[in-house]
Amino acid sequence: MEQSAGMELTDEMQVQMTMRISPRLIAANHILELSAIELQQFVQQEIEENPALELTESINCPTCGEVMVDGVCYTCTNVQGGTKPEPGTFDQSEAYMDEGTWQSPAARDPADEFDVLSVIAAPMTLSERLLSDLAPLLKDDDQRRIAEYLVGNLDDNGYLRCSTAEIARTLGLPHEQVKEVLGYLQSLEPVGVGARNLQECLLIQLAHLENQGHGLPLARAIVANYFDELGTHKYSKIAQALNVDLGRVMEAAHEIRDKLTPFPAQHDGNRARSAPTETPRYILPDIAIRQGDNGLEVEVVESRRFVLRLNRTYHEMWRAVESKAMDLSLQDRRHIRRYITRAKLFMANLEQRRRTMQKIGDFLAEFQEDYLLYGVRHLKPLTRAMVAAYTGMHESTVSRATAGKWVMIPSGKVIPCSDFFASALNVKDVIRELVATETEPLTDQHIAELLSEQGYHIARRTVAKYRDQLGILPSALRN
Repeated sequence: MEQSAGMELTDEMQVQMTMRISPRLIAANHILELSAIELQQFVQQEIEENPALELTESINCPTCGEVMVDGVCYTCTNVQGGTKPEPGTFDQSEAYMDEGTWQSPAARDPADEFDVLSVIAAPMTLSERLLSDLAPLLKDDDQRRIAEYLVGNLDDNGYLRCSTAEIARTLGLPHEQVKEVLGYLQSLEPVGVGARNLQECLLIQLAHLENQGHGLPLARAIVANYFDELGTHKYSKIAQALNVDLGRVMEAAHEIRDKLTPFPAQHDGNRARSAPTETPRYILPDIAIRQGDNGLEVEVVESRRFVLRLNRTYHEMWRAVESKAMDLSLQDRRHIRRYITRAKLFMANLEQRRRTMQKIGDFLAEFQEDYLLYGVRHLKPLTRAMVAAYTGMHESTVSRATAGKWVMIPSGKVIPCSDFFASALNVKDVIRELVATETEPLTDQHIAELLSEQGYHIARRTVAKYRDQLGILPSALRN
């Protein structure tokens, strides 16, 4: 075969550099991304899958405060019950040297044990608040049963997805009584809650505006009598039917869009916009920052109550295999090495996560000290890139370590870690205060002007965005 011109076959070797992510790094990054609750679940799953790993309760030595294992403190050789280990028994101190045990190094007086859940107040859900607001209006136990049934059948947007006739049949109570309690529910905030469809929701809000002296009679007539035409933008047909100018109909449609909301529950200030009606009652923080004798103290709280260690039997068999003191089959040796290696790697990744979180927590406590001690108005602008530069970590590591994490601050409040990087929090706090102290509803433009006087120069549309994120209704819907 004749070789083509310009082509040459050679057997030269070329060196190419490629980057591959090791399985260990993938596992470490996965553990770093987990929240405190997810980490607890992951640890439990690993214990169930790996027979070489076990969980023990953490008991502190009454003398030095260090963790005791099997009743033994290997820091001061103090033994629970007053006896020392028998010669030849399992030496847990060697397991420490072999990375056979893992727990957070923080040690405290058991009498001063820090229990995160004991200081976290359960937030009141929308359902709980509605039932609380309904209680003074209800006359007897039958009405209380109806109220509980109504509130329990609200969807995430605050709509009642069953008819009053159906509820009356289910509870075996008069239909008129169910309608009466539903009227109580629909009189509460968020305005529009308890509506059975979008049209009723908008009519409830329009009635509320009218009661507040901000009635929109044309908008009310359109929603009540020409709702389908409104939805299909047949403004000319509406104008002709009502014998009004087309411009007035379009202006009324604009008011409906701006001053009413189709999702009343999502504008409730006591719940997240996209959260379910029944929010979780507890959030377990990943980091706790407290005021200590020498300033702020930072603790990573993932392992306050447990110690991970190698299973005693597996550890002894592994040492015997390594020293060739025990003759086991190849399959048994592989089994022991596999699970021992997996357990040690898992504990090493946990320790790496703890150190990373500790380093970031220490920096946040130092950089945002004024915010932690004196409130959100003292929050300094901060980015994850700045944290990475100060701590010597990669920015992606900082992002993984802070995403989805929660921090308990000295006031006892639990906040998302993202709050440390939210430069608009102080502005939002001012908006919240302005609305809370208003003598009459402030428009977004008026709020923007008041903010400008205080040194916060933001546009009206930005005020509207922040107000919406805070769950504050437009001025026309506020009392």
